[in-house]
Amino acid sequence: MSRSFEELDFRPTPMGALSLRRRRSPSSGIDVYEIKLGDEYLMSSQFTAAEIELARLGLAALTRADLDVVVGGLGLGYTAQAVLEHSSVRSLVVVDALPEVIEWHEQGLLPLGRQLTGDPRCRLVHGDFFAMTQSTDGYDPQTPRRRFDALLVDIDHSPTKLLHPRHAALYAREGLSRLAEHLHPGGVFALWSNDPPDEAFERVLKDVFATTVAHVVTFDDLAGEHIATNTVYVAQKA
Repeated sequence: MSRSFEELDFRPTPMGALSLRRRRSPSSGIDVYEIKLGDEYLMSSQFTAAEIELARLGLAALTRADLDVVVGGLGLGYTAQAVLEHSSVRSLVVVDALPEVIEWHEQGLLPLGRQLTGDPRCRLVHGDFFAMTQSTDGYDPQTPRRRFDALLVDIDHSPTKLLHPRHAALYAREGLSRLAEHLHPGGVFALWSNDPPDEAFERVLKDVFATTVAHVVTFDDLAGEHIATNTVYVAQKA
């Protein structure tokens, strides 16, 4: 491999070929880490603004201390790291369906891996976030039926552009109602989306949660010249 591009790992998985790549950005000279599943980009360290805002906006809705948080989707770890920077967070469970991604963090192949695995508040859990949502046991295998103050989710591209068709149930009224059962009263569900705000999804959120808002997060595109946008939905339980 040239110094400008390196494939750090490649694994076949039931969901498709998973690869971790590092390349040198010619414009900035910094290393960019990318995770791909088949031909789809799951995450790039070149675009992290919305992932960080998912944590910031979700936790900003909570005023209490000693927060217990779940992040659905580990990726490169930027949402998880932003959660741990919040002074009121007591514990963090990060759920990911791909054990390979967890291994990359534990092995230090990713820039934030040592920070996440070295923080005693943080635990990386291999699991299916969608199946855990449907289960009464919830997201923490060590403490079944445990409730949380915030559930922050960054897995699918949007509520309609899914990595797998079975994920669709989460974004319907029944699925969100099951998710809300894992939250304390006043708890927050926040969701990252690559698409503009979806009015139909917002209506479903309003059927389940007491308050909802769709935040549009802006950042530079790949060329660093034009504004790109993502959406962060924040919904709070009564």
